[in-house]
Amino acid sequence: MSTSTTLYGGAAHRRVTILDLRAAKERGEKWAMLTSYEQMTAAIFDEAGIPVLLVGDSAGNNFLGEENTIPVTVDELIPLTRAVVRGSKRALVVADLPFGSYESSPEQALATSTRFFKEAGAMAVKLEGAHVATVEKLTAAGIPVMGHLGLTPQSLHQLGGYRVQGRTDGDAIVEAAIALEKAGAFAIVLELVPADLASRISKALTVPTIGIGA
Repeated sequence: MSTSTTLYGGAAHRRVTILDLRAAKERGEKWAMLTSYEQMTAAIFDEAGIPVLLVGDSAGNNFLGEENTIPVTVDELIPLTRAVVRGSKRALVVADLPFGSYESSPEQALATSTRFFKEAGAMAVKLEGAHVATVEKLTAAGIPVMGHLGLTPQSLHQLGGYRVQGRTDGDAIVEAAIALEKAGAFAIVLELVPADLASRISKALTVPTIGIGA
C-alpha cells in the first residue's frame, strides 16, 4: 500500500492497485476514472493523477467510427489497450471485454481476458451484466474484474436504446451488485441509473462504485 493518504498523492514509482482503490473507499475518498484509447490522452490523464484508465469498447462509436459498441472486436481493442498501458506510468489500466468475447462461458471470458493481460499488459478487465460465475472464474485465475450494471450498451437493442435503468427494477440491480461483489469484483460501474439508486448501491457495497451519467 502507498504511504500516501490519498490516491492522487501516491508514489509515482508504481501502479495503482485494486487494494489502493478499496482503501480509498474505506477512507471515503472519491476518485475519477477516465476513458482513453491511445497513448497521448493516456499520458495526459496519467500525469494529471487519474488513478484508473478504462480502454472502453466505446472506442467503437468514439474512435473507430462505428454506430455503437457492438461491432468492436478483441483484435481492435488489444492494440488500443497496449498503447494506453505504454502511455501511462501510474494508472491502473482496465480493458473492456467487447460484445461476444465473454458471454458464452466463463472459459471464453478467461481466454479473452488472458489475451488482454498477455498481449496488451492490462491490469484488470470490465464486463457488462451480472455474470457471477464468470467473475468467480476470472478472479480465481488472478484476473481482477470490474463489473458494469444499469445501462449496459452492449445490450442496447434489448433495452430499447440508451435509456435510464433502475426506475422499476432497482431491487434487481442492487441484488446483482451485491452478487458481483461476493463473486470477487473489485469495483462496479453504474451507468445511467437514478441518483438515489446509485447511492443505495454504493452504501450496500464495500467495493467502490463508478458513476457514468448516474
